[in-house]
Amino acid sequence: MVSPTLKQLEIRDAKALDLLVVAPAGCGKTEALALRIQGLLQRGVVVAPRKILVTTFSNRARDNIKERLRSYLPPVVMRERVSVVNFHGLAARLIRAHANVIGLSTELILPENDWIGEQIRQRNTPWNDRGPIQNALRETKQQPLDDAAVEAELARLGNPTALELERLRKAEGRLTYDDLPRLAELILSHEAVADLYATHFGAVVVDEFQDLTPQQLRIVNLIGHKRTTYGGDLAQGIYGFAGAQPLEVDQVIRSECTSVIEFSESHRSSPAVLGMVNALIPLTSGQTLTAADPGSWPSGGLAGSVVHQSAGLEADWVVKLARAILARAPGQRIGVLARTAPRRRFVDAAVAATDIPHFRWDDGILDTDTAKLVKAMLARFDPLAYTKADDKVAFLRDAADYESITDVDVRKNTADALGWVQDLLLDAVSPQDIRARIKIGDSSTLITSAGVHLLSGHVGKGQQFDWVVVIGVEEDFIPFSMATTPEKIAEEARVLSVMISRARHGVILSRATSVPTNGGYPKSRNASRFLQSIATANPIDASGIVDWFNTANWHEIARR
Repeated sequence: MVSPTLKQLEIRDAKALDLLVVAPAGCGKTEALALRIQGLLQRGVVVAPRKILVTTFSNRARDNIKERLRSYLPPVVMRERVSVVNFHGLAARLIRAHANVIGLSTELILPENDWIGEQIRQRNTPWNDRGPIQNALRETKQQPLDDAAVEAELARLGNPTALELERLRKAEGRLTYDDLPRLAELILSHEAVADLYATHFGAVVVDEFQDLTPQQLRIVNLIGHKRTTYGGDLAQGIYGFAGAQPLEVDQVIRSECTSVIEFSESHRSSPAVLGMVNALIPLTSGQTLTAADPGSWPSGGLAGSVVHQSAGLEADWVVKLARAILARAPGQRIGVLARTAPRRRFVDAAVAATDIPHFRWDDGILDTDTAKLVKAMLARFDPLAYTKADDKVAFLRDAADYESITDVDVRKNTADALGWVQDLLLDAVSPQDIRARIKIGDSSTLITSAGVHLLSGHVGKGQQFDWVVVIGVEEDFIPFSMATTPEKIAEEARVLSVMISRARHGVILSRATSVPTNGGYPKSRNASRFLQSIATANPIDASGIVDWFNTANWHEIARR
């Protein structure tokens, strides 16, 4: 067991039930929240049979905090006194038990995959129309509206496909992921139900408060107002596209909480990496960070910025960099991140043409069981029969024997993987090429393997790599071209900060002065405006990076 820091012990022993923990990336937030739960139980703040509710945003985050809790609580206490769920799981529990209070059946079909996405694919909906359909449904359902009001609002918005899908959903008696929190809020608006859950849970812990939508915050408050510990960091609030409003949520939480504890020491990153993160603070509203043990980082870490004449030359340079790192430290992981996957496509192709171990996270098949299943399906795939099939989703599910899968998580992973396969087939990628992109490891996941990891900034949140190369630090890519308001520009800065803060030893920001359009025509690109802020961290250039590599203590780097 890792010895807790003084700050983590302060959080464990804090007497106020309404506590805000501001914890930037790498500062030990998850450990602190686990200790917080231990402290609340050991001090008798939450007495049996009452429990502590812990909410997360993903299965991975849920499993992570469960694993930490096992270090501090006996199994019987974990089982009887703590409930760790993601928000969809909490909402599903409320619907299964209490949907009748809002006039709905408790036997509604709960979502196990992206049903909306499947329906859009079945209709061969053009790419440009998919976003508006999904946005109309999501934004409407983030309001406390019943089914009739949702339908009326969609009719008012004038999106006929969104309205059609909503009517089909109701006719089939099913729910989508957007319906879950909507109905949960309506259910908890009934005082008797809210009182039941407020009595059952003596305290609430929210992981990553900056990712809350106002709707999710309302759900938390209906259960645990003034009895909630919020942990997170504004500088990591990058899910505005999903409805998160970090600044608004932060204001509400600060008005609720009587106690605030802030972290400032990072246990993840080198001083050089943290200098780059700190340079963006005026844009991200983050905390100034220092390395917990700065002297332990060989050569103080690396922070660099490079420019290339073209995206192709940039890709070649990344390959050389990866070879140089892996030759010196074969067991390390290199994250190559971009704001969008299309901007990273040149690096993806260049790395794929080498013998360097690499993993493309955008492919969405990183767990071994799903990879084996889909790879086997593609080996016997009949392209002609698929082309003739009226229902291509059903064809793929039949080919993968989807209905025989009983585990909920495996079903969701498989459904998501089949959706990815369908999108690639729609883009005229051959089944053989799709199959070649799927990696099979000898463990349950490939995300911890040594080599090059190719991913987007949003996918990388919560991860860490020994080295990070951020690709495409150019206007229109970061900040993204559609970010036109001050709020959206600030979120784009946070996306860049999140990408940088994934790095342990070193980070390099890369840009090209010429990047082809999707049609293949060269287009001049300007440096991202964020590089002006980054300049205050004094990143080294390409020649300085070479010098750093030649003089660094790689024996110590490989060990750390």
